[in-house]
This record gives sequence, structure tokens and C-alpha cells, in this order.
Amino acid sequence: MTEFSGHLRLRAARRADGRTVLAEQAFRAPFHLSKPYWEPEARTLIVQVVNPTAGVLAGDRLESSLQVDPDAALIVTTPSASRIFQMRTGQALSRQSYTVAAGGWLEVLPEPLVPHRGSVFRQETRIDVAPGGGVFFVDQLIPGRLGHAEAWQWAQLTLETEVRVGGELALRERLSLSGAELQELAAFFGSGPTCCFANALLIPPTLEPVPPDWWQPLHALQEAGVRLGASALRRGGWSLRLAASGPLQLRDTVQEVRRLLAAQFPRLGANLRKL
Repeated sequence: MTEFSGHLRLRAARRADGRTVLAEQAFRAPFHLSKPYWEPEARTLIVQVVNPTAGVLAGDRLESSLQVDPDAALIVTTPSASRIFQMRTGQALSRQSYTVAAGGWLEVLPEPLVPHRGSVFRQETRIDVAPGGGVFFVDQLIPGRLGHAEAWQWAQLTLETEVRVGGELALRERLSLSGAELQELAAFFGSGPTCCFANALLIPPTLEPVPPDWWQPLHALQEAGVRLGASALRRGGWSLRLAASGPLQLRDTVQEVRRLLAAQFPRLGANLRKL
């Protein structure tokens, strides 16, 4: 079995004409970049990160680093879900580091994680934002291969996130649960046995009123099978939690969240060009 030790390093910078470009890029399998493209209406550079392998296997170590320079704007997304395959021994590890300078904007919106039966996966994310920088970061989770009746059967899933704004700690959280343990928690949301999750972090470039103008429209998204809540972060910013009854409802609700937030944060109106 081949074990990957892959890395992805990108630095986005603003050119004299106002466009954002990749001033630096380096990657190694299983990371691969599709051609970046400029979204003129949202004035944002969009980068698709592709995994040309079948998915994440035991022993894989993935390192990604994104840097956004002053007044640059970058969106990083993926065209398909990340599958975490069964592991008889060992685990897979992903470390993610994101840095945003003053005036910069970074959106990270990958397709969901799909942990398979018996998988062990750890993801560590650190986000450092200078005052005046903005971030929208989304983690999504589908609880297994639902079409194979293989939900909630991973061995261990660990998601750690640390956010610093202006060098001060704004958020540190850790989820580490087996599939069965998270299934028990999911039951409280009332979204059914195929409950899917999204966790979004919004760090606005400027301080917002409390409650923010966008909260009531987002709160109105709650319907049968959808639950959404928000918590204010210590240093300015918001943690958004979403539970949906299945993958399609999760996708549609995340898209609607972006659409509603774009009224106040126009770069979230960028078309990610996914079918």
C-alpha cells in the first residue's frame, strides 16, 4: 500500500491592477491544482484542489498552507468529497494552516468528508487573521457511505480547530468521537439517521453589530430536518453550526447560507462553477 506525504502551499497576492494571483505555489501528491480562475464580480481568485487518488488511506500525512497577502482575495474549494477509507491499523493525518493579512479575504469551502467503516482520521486546522482580514471556513461531514448502508461506522474522527485574530486566541475546539458516539449526539438534532453536519467560521473584516444583520435570515432557514445555530467568538467573529437530514439538504443549505451572507460580504457571492 502506498502512503502519501503530500503538501500544498499557496500564497495569494494582489497585483497592481487589483486582481489576485498565485504569487507562490507548490504541491505534491495527492494534492493537485486545477487552473485557477478570476471571478470578476466578486473580485476573488478561485482555486480547485483535486485529489487524483481514490481517497485518504492509512498512513497518509497531508499538509496544506494558505497565505493571503494584504488586499488579496482567495477561495479554495474541491470538486468532490474526501473519502477516508477503512484502516486496519494506523491513521491518516491532515494539518491545515491558513494566514490572512489585513485587507485580505480567504474562503475555504471543500466538499464534505466521508469517513468509511473502520477509518481513523485526524484533522488539525489553525487560522491566523490580522485585524481587518476576513475568513469564511467550512467543514462538512457526511456520516459514511449512505448508499451502502454504512453510516456512523468509522472508528475515530478528530477535528481540531484553533483561530487567532490579531494574535489573540478567538477559538479553540476539538471533536473526537467514534461514529457510534456522534450518532448519539446527532439524534438530539432530530435530522434523522442520515444526519449531515457543517461547521462554519466567519471572521468579518470589520466589527459587526450584535446581533448581526444577517442572523435573522439565516435563522429562518430552519425547517424540517435543518437546524442552525450561531455563537459569537471572543475576538469578533462567529461560529455557525448546521445539521441537515441528508447530503442534498446539507449542500442546498450551505449554498443558501453563502447567498444570504453575500449581501453583507460580497465575495461570498462568487460562483464556484460546480455542476
